[in-house]
Amino acid sequence: MPELPEVETVRRGLQPVMEGAKIVVAEARRPDLRFPFQPDFVARLQGQIVTGLGRRAKYLMADLGSGDVLLMHLGMSGSFRVIKPDNEAVSGEFHYPKGKDSAHDHVLFRMSSGADIIFNDPRRFGYMKVIARHALEDEPLLRGLGPEPLGNEFDAAMLARACQDKTTSLKAALLDQRVVAGLGNIYVCEALHRAHLSPRRIAATLSTKSGQRKGVAGGEPTDHAKRLVAAIHTVLNDAIKAGGSSLRDHRQTSGELGYFQHSFKVYDREGETCTAPRCGGTIRRFTQNGRSTFWCPKCQK
Repeated sequence: MPELPEVETVRRGLQPVMEGAKIVVAEARRPDLRFPFQPDFVARLQGQIVTGLGRRAKYLMADLGSGDVLLMHLGMSGSFRVIKPDNEAVSGEFHYPKGKDSAHDHVLFRMSSGADIIFNDPRRFGYMKVIARHALEDEPLLRGLGPEPLGNEFDAAMLARACQDKTTSLKAALLDQRVVAGLGNIYVCEALHRAHLSPRRIAATLSTKSGQRKGVAGGEPTDHAKRLVAAIHTVLNDAIKAGGSSLRDHRQTSGELGYFQHSFKVYDREGETCTAPRCGGTIRRFTQNGRSTFWCPKCQK
């Protein structure tokens, strides 16, 4: 499942050809993806100018001149392909010809910028929905999402408050989209390793109780919380610069693979030597909350 860096990479790829342009033609080539398309899906898109293209957690959000918002989720295998008027493919070191099977081209946007934007999704786990801007706060898909990990509000104090009463594991807390939005299994494993924190650590250890004694709402952040927030920032920013991670289905809009997987410190490295300075431990894997967790027992405490 694409995580925040992959979705942000796609957003940046679509922005130059989508933002500020009109959707001249919109096509839904089947009645559904993961969920059925709304009966007025095409009608609410066609002829509308995309005034902005943003991201919330793992969702792409296109603001429309009508006051509606097009909410888009990549699912497990969804990808966008941009075909420009000159039909030139933008390739690079990690170029991969994606989405060639037109049977899986399920949605098309023909933009006034001259570009065709095609959503290709073999497994059909992605979805799109048009929502009135004023109704976003009540939208079930978005309601309850936590802060953006790269937003200004997300800091050690906020994370400590969110975790202060949690007896679950630290990894489970970070995967909870109500605690922080957009993180998934890969980047949680990577951030915990960079912060030298065990995925089994109790989440409440990110917070002290001293804040409560001082009359502060919630405990104060421990050094663990400060290290973890710094690691989350570093991992996500590095992954975005690398175009995300391509383990199976993720491709950039140009067709290029992301290549952050070449920088993994623990994820998918079971049995290999830990690369942390002066560690020399061995990366292990175990199942946690139904997902594979990769960590170094020697340097992650």
